[in-house]
Amino acid sequence: MQSESAAIELRSINRLLVDEGGSPARYWIPAYQRGYRWDRLQVTQLLDDVWDFIQASEEKRRTSFYCLQPLVVRKLEDGRYEVVDGQQRLTTIFILLSHRNEILTLLGKQRFSIDYETRDRAFLDEIDLDRSNENVDFYHICEAWRAIEEWLAGRDRMHSLKLLQHLLNDDEAGRNVKVIWYELAPNDDPVAAFTRLNIGKIPLKEAELVRALFLRRAAQDDTTGNLSLRIAYEWDQIEKRLQNNSVWYFLQNADLYDANRIGLVFRLAARVEGHALNGEDYAVFSHFSDLLSAEQSAEIEWRKVKDIFMALEEWYEDRYLFHVLGFVLNQTGGGLSTIAELLADSQAFSKHGFSQGLRNRVYRMVLGSNLSAASPDELEEEITNLCRTVDYANAPKVRSLLLLFNLATLLEDPRSNIRFQFDSFKRESWDIEHIRSVSDERPSRPREQDDWLRHCLMFLRTAKEEDEQALAGSIEAYLDPDSEPGSQASFEEIDGKILSFFNEAMDGPDHDLANLTLLDARTNRGYRNAVFAVKRSVLLENDRSGIFVPLCTRNVFLKCYSRTVGNVMFWTDQDGQDYLDAISRTLTRFFLGQAGASR
Repeated sequence: MQSESAAIELRSINRLLVDEGGSPARYWIPAYQRGYRWDRLQVTQLLDDVWDFIQASEEKRRTSFYCLQPLVVRKLEDGRYEVVDGQQRLTTIFILLSHRNEILTLLGKQRFSIDYETRDRAFLDEIDLDRSNENVDFYHICEAWRAIEEWLAGRDRMHSLKLLQHLLNDDEAGRNVKVIWYELAPNDDPVAAFTRLNIGKIPLKEAELVRALFLRRAAQDDTTGNLSLRIAYEWDQIEKRLQNNSVWYFLQNADLYDANRIGLVFRLAARVEGHALNGEDYAVFSHFSDLLSAEQSAEIEWRKVKDIFMALEEWYEDRYLFHVLGFVLNQTGGGLSTIAELLADSQAFSKHGFSQGLRNRVYRMVLGSNLSAASPDELEEEITNLCRTVDYANAPKVRSLLLLFNLATLLEDPRSNIRFQFDSFKRESWDIEHIRSVSDERPSRPREQDDWLRHCLMFLRTAKEEDEQALAGSIEAYLDPDSEPGSQASFEEIDGKILSFFNEAMDGPDHDLANLTLLDARTNRGYRNAVFAVKRSVLLENDRSGIFVPLCTRNVFLKCYSRTVGNVMFWTDQDGQDYLDAISRTLTRFFLGQAGASR
């Protein structure tokens, strides 16, 4: 947790030049930090980024500032700033200002100074390229100087002037280059902060910076500290809730590799307020910095953030909305624009109207037409036709249909309290696969052939029938490394017998929806083209062990959709037809509003 007494603000590069008294600012690099280590590429990238910002700004394609990474400092008793994090960027800016010192003077500015606890300050003040090989610090400083020189080569003096003018624009509200100035409290431990930010490889996240903004403004609004404590407590409760993977993966398709998932709520809050974000670095921080620097109170802005989170939580808690919105968000990737649009709809309509609108949205996603324009008979015909014609070649469409089939099935009976596990579904990469093996996709490599036969053998070893035992014996002989060459049947012969035994010797490919279901990537890799009986054994064992198996996948391998139960080890054409009918009927009832919708 960041110190609640830390100061945080957006500060222009121009303001880095001087201290509070107007004298040249003095920065101090302590011994626990390494020296300057940026290479030419990093220096050039910084210059390119600033120049791209300048060009976009002049063409009015960008109205905000360009933000560098945070500069974390602690003010010392003698007025200097101890640099805890951001030394590399600060030093690069210093070298650039030194390289263009004549323009700096022309603009009426002067450089800040950088001092070191254990290194030679004099070289940085007067960079001598002839001394670049004396030590590693001098080398990197000289390389940065050369990178700047090369970048400016071919550009006239006006380019240099324009670069410095934008870099040092003193209009705090204008288009300029800024840093996030994060000033630790005097009693904060700078070594501990440095360790967390660098050695621990955990940089300041944007959400942490926004937190500091709220707590700082709350402390100004309420000197009793009660508001700060309440925001801090509620913040932690929201973050804890979002750390629940069941909640998070309902909203998002993947983790953001961000320790602070609450950042999603802040991005939504900025989007709802009309901030486009557009992928700009620290755009959310900029949004809240502007709000909390103005007259708006921390409590009012915090209430807006909380309202958004409470709406998301309401979606999660409502079983119908959880499944239908879960489908929408899964299909769209959980993008900010989609969630913001759904938030607006949920506020504009009644719960019944919102639910009805969601079904229409899902219908457009799946069938590409408007639900309200179809009569019940037309709707049923359209869904049935889609189920009969879609196949493995259109994998995304099949996957969405099968996912919706699972969700609609769970909503069929209002007495059920089972919820779809979006976290397991997304993290374990469930995708479409064939229910029974596909005869035109036989394993071709010796190792794949051996693995496929071993999977079949695991099932046949427990068989009691004479023909099953004979088939198992043929496989064992084939896999025996000590058997005489030519004494056992070939793979093709055994493979044909297996497919024939399990009624899976088809004349052509079987890629229709009637032979497709959701399987996880691990099972796909291990048993990709196994026969129905083997896949059934594996999936049911996973189910018995408490491993997530989608309800409809489980029902397929238990043959729950089959009107007549024949041999449970085979998947017949009739089983496939019954399964297809079940998908069509379930989806039709769902779109007609007969599947547990809120009324």
